[in-house]
Amino acid sequence: MKLVTLEDLGRQITVPAPAADGAPRVVVSGNVATPHAVVDAVSEVLPEFTLHALNAQLGLPIRSGITMETCFVGPGMRKSAGLVYIPARLSMVPHLFTSTCPPDIVIVHTSIPFDGKVSLGVEVNILPAAIEAARARGALVIAQLNAQMPYTFGDSEISLDEIDFGVAVDVPLPSPLHTEIDDVSRAIGDRVAERVLDGATLQLGIGAVPDAVLASLKSRRGLRIWSEMFSDGVLELDRAGALDPSAPLISSFLFGSPELYAWVDRNPRISMKRTETTNEPANIAANPMMTSVNTALEVDLYAQANAARVNGHIYSGFGGQTDFIVGALHSPGGQAILALRSWHPRADVSTIVPLIDEPVTSFQATAIVTEQGIAPIWGYSQQAQAKHLIEQAASPQIRDELWEEARALNLT
Repeated sequence: MKLVTLEDLGRQITVPAPAADGAPRVVVSGNVATPHAVVDAVSEVLPEFTLHALNAQLGLPIRSGITMETCFVGPGMRKSAGLVYIPARLSMVPHLFTSTCPPDIVIVHTSIPFDGKVSLGVEVNILPAAIEAARARGALVIAQLNAQMPYTFGDSEISLDEIDFGVAVDVPLPSPLHTEIDDVSRAIGDRVAERVLDGATLQLGIGAVPDAVLASLKSRRGLRIWSEMFSDGVLELDRAGALDPSAPLISSFLFGSPELYAWVDRNPRISMKRTETTNEPANIAANPMMTSVNTALEVDLYAQANAARVNGHIYSGFGGQTDFIVGALHSPGGQAILALRSWHPRADVSTIVPLIDEPVTSFQATAIVTEQGIAPIWGYSQQAQAKHLIEQAASPQIRDELWEEARALNLT
């Protein structure tokens, strides 16, 4: 690795071969680990390029000549004109780099060097595969070396030999805004927690409902974490003594407070793994009592979930939901739960609908949980599933209408 300044970086950049569409593809760290300083510097040098990032946050360069590309749409790309969305389960995204989406430049956000290595810190995810694909085809790998990036272990450790150029910065990592756990989220969290036993393995995302679930699990013991991501709620579980102290906490990326970042820094219990490991359904299924908790925008009477599209437009993507639903259902004692509000407060509509008219993200979870109750799904006939959803998950104000629609769908 050669250390350069931001000013000198532009003079070092050469793209060995154009992408298939003629514009170089730049793959960058997503989530809260976007290396903004280096991305901006590269943007000043390349008049046209494709920018590939997973769950990109705000702050990416937006101008003519830059095409946004992703398999999971974040707020930084959601309103991008000409967005290129590539549908893919998260476990399969790394394979794109050796097939349809070869990288010409990979920009990662890492810790400062230590003992011949840097750490990808809070964002491992698809990046090891991107680096390997870049090295195999002679493409550039650039690291934004941040003194404030925590050093994590596992697949996050990258040899300096794998990096062409390093640029030193000293900037704090972003943290999500604090999410208040309201009464509805708390009720959903309590209902989900009822189904989680001591010794279960957990996968949860971020937001009011996952936070509420974790807050309701502090009295459990021997819990394990195998998740594509975790946030501050896991730290609170550890402080409450709910986690198995002998089991590593497995994750692929982190998203949380400065306190969380300090906790994971050089913490030997935290093992950051690449997406192909965390999201491989067979690996997920190997965990005892794997309990996957995800959410959805809407669920229909066939127990099909839409978690990705709004009014015909892509909002997010498959993410890891399909991977973890399949893995959890095959785990001994496992369960896949979809947790959501029964009524969407902003849209003022029911989230339990007769029939989804968007592409389906997933289907056949173990149970659907709302603040109204728990609707068991797996193992029941389609008529029983519809009955449980109407009577135990839907808002009372929509139940008569749903029964009418169920009769029209021959679900009664």
